[in-house]
Amino acid sequence: MDKNLALDLVRVTEVATIKAAQWLGKGDKNAADGAAVEGMRNMFNHIDVDGKIVIGEGEMDEAPMLYIGERVGNVTDSCEKIDIAVDPLDGTTIISKGQDHAISVIAVTPTGKMLHAPDMYMDKICVGPKGKGVVHLDLPLDHNIIALAKVLNKKVEDVTVVMLDRPRHDKHIAICRKLGCRVKLINDGDISTALATCFEDADVDLMIGSGGAPEGVLAAAAVKCLGGDFQGRLLPESQEEIDRCQAMGLEIGQLLTMEDLVEGDEVQFAATAVTDTDFMKGIRFGQPDIAITESVAMRAETNTIRYIKTVHHLTKKERYIG
Repeated sequence: MDKNLALDLVRVTEVATIKAAQWLGKGDKNAADGAAVEGMRNMFNHIDVDGKIVIGEGEMDEAPMLYIGERVGNVTDSCEKIDIAVDPLDGTTIISKGQDHAISVIAVTPTGKMLHAPDMYMDKICVGPKGKGVVHLDLPLDHNIIALAKVLNKKVEDVTVVMLDRPRHDKHIAICRKLGCRVKLINDGDISTALATCFEDADVDLMIGSGGAPEGVLAAAAVKCLGGDFQGRLLPESQEEIDRCQAMGLEIGQLLTMEDLVEGDEVQFAATAVTDTDFMKGIRFGQPDIAITESVAMRAETNTIRYIKTVHHLTKKERYIG
């Protein structure tokens, strides 16, 4: 892509964050998600892009906006056509409970460069730059942890492995505890966790386990910008899901490398923290009418990482945030 969309993408995730935060800790995850979706969709009207949603809130008959295939943006003659993947609120349950690691994210690529992942499970493994080429989804977990510890110059017992707190991961937990490494279980928000593997001070060395496939593609886009590695494998659980995979030209059980998920280096990614993450503070509301957000914007082409702290005067942004 010829245009650096960093600031525009952050403006989109900021508005989704401001809207979602109105439901922080109020026990209504659907309302929080709906507010984030509405805010993000409205902000696209003010961004000069010609975008197509390839990962969003579901199929056209499942979502009123940000549905797969929807065209978004304030289209001008100079706009480049792009594919857009969004998760207006990664961590709906998290925000309903007022917990950490809820974020709003967006990734963009030139048309046809991002896997249009169907809404099913994906087995995942993710590491930061030092672990690239060291771990592999098809290798035993204990082998991966020991190899990763070596390149990180850590004792095995000092390696931190993160996964969703689900019964399906009990075997992973048992292996980690037998090795003596640290296990960090999260309730939700695996995009934020994938990003954390690429920040040394976040103390997250390896992310493993199964979660949503669309979130996997978004995580891969972010990790690619940061120089890390991500591998996945779709896990269809029904004939309908098998048919979806085959319609995409994917073999059942196929290993999806970073290039399979996000092709080339023209991907751009942005995220704004709704609640505190390992590398950004969540939104804060100060004096009346003021909100402060922290965001990150990244480009794979240059591995540029921009941290953006923004002070919002909310009444002056009403036409953007609704």
